[in-house]
Amino acid sequence: MNSAPEAEADHDEGTLDEDLEMDHGIQNDRNDVALEAVRNISHIATLPEVTVRIIELVEDPSSSARDLHAMISSDPALTARMLKVVNSAFYGLPRQIASINRAVSLLGLNAVKNIAVAASLAKLFRGGELGPHFDAHDLWLHSCVTASTARIIANSNRKNAVDEAFLAGLVHDVGVLVELQSDRARFTEAVERSAAGRDLRECERECLGNDHEGFGAALCEHWKFPSSLVWVAGHHHDPVSVPPANRDLPMIVHVADRIAAEVACGFTLDLQAGGIAPEALEFLGLDATSLEAIRVQATLAARDGGELLAAA
Repeated sequence: MNSAPEAEADHDEGTLDEDLEMDHGIQNDRNDVALEAVRNISHIATLPEVTVRIIELVEDPSSSARDLHAMISSDPALTARMLKVVNSAFYGLPRQIASINRAVSLLGLNAVKNIAVAASLAKLFRGGELGPHFDAHDLWLHSCVTASTARIIANSNRKNAVDEAFLAGLVHDVGVLVELQSDRARFTEAVERSAAGRDLRECERECLGNDHEGFGAALCEHWKFPSSLVWVAGHHHDPVSVPPANRDLPMIVHVADRIAAEVACGFTLDLQAGGIAPEALEFLGLDATSLEAIRVQATLAARDGGELLAAA
């Protein structure tokens, strides 16, 4: 016969197992919701082939200017959008640039790769305005500034390739696009609830069955993005939950996301609660001085983001 303490311990263990099973079941349900939403959207479910290939180039450090030019020249519309960005006020070039090769020679291959990715993804962020608290253009602006800031952080600590960090910043909130496309009315309801002072992810889960991290991870997997970008889309609010071997980019984007919000850029409703996780600062080796330097650069990056938004 079990003593009272033993019986109580058995009961506690049983309750813990039940709680774990319930949490697992809830997560499975959320994953199913995200996968179903991705299957049911048409506007963004399939990336243009040229975008996929550009992203592969960004991931390949051995890619050359010739590779990039050959790829982009096959898409005149993309070429035109890129040249519009290159010739925008941000770069301040003394004369108009008429070719991608010339842009590479003046700005460098890495900068032009980033412009190519931004120009190819920009058209996905065209969902219009949903009342006073959401505009897809604001989401794109925030994504651009987060991308520029992620690149600054990656460059400062050499934790990761700067081009990959830029790309990660661009796509970190892509799950919002899934919500917008799959159920506009319920997403609007989630935004309105959050605008009243509640955590957006909690409101998303209530209204849509998952949050933008879950939807974003599902879309990145559907797009066959590298696993590093799937981790970013799915865990940029809680990078500490990512396995240690995969934390570099989620940690970088987590900090960049918060700094972009601090400089008041674009859609930041999902960043009302909490601040930068201390674990992320420690992981990236950022102290108060380096963080302030990044904030100063991010303020300038806000202008970069604005130019990309206007030109792409």
